[in-house]
Amino acid sequence: MELTRLPNIGPELSRLLNQVEIRDSEELKGLGTEMAFLRLKARDPDSCFHKLTALEGAVQGVRKTQLTPECRAELRAFFDGLSKK
Repeated sequence: MELTRLPNIGPELSRLLNQVEIRDSEELKGLGTEMAFLRLKARDPDSCFHKLTALEGAVQGVRKTQLTPECRAELRAFFDGLSKK
């Protein structure tokens, strides 16, 4: 499925994902949120937590505002851990 058909993925994020060799929803879901975000972060070091939650929402098929508090906490821990490396 085309990336822009997923929740949270607009034209700009779709373009960025394409630049890191993620071209459709199957590739995104197969790679997983964290690996997809690492690819984005390698290309754009300013990639933010909101982009990470957008990706997770897209993988789960929900708006990022619908992610559970537990999921958001796990994503926050992952994101914060990146800045310590």
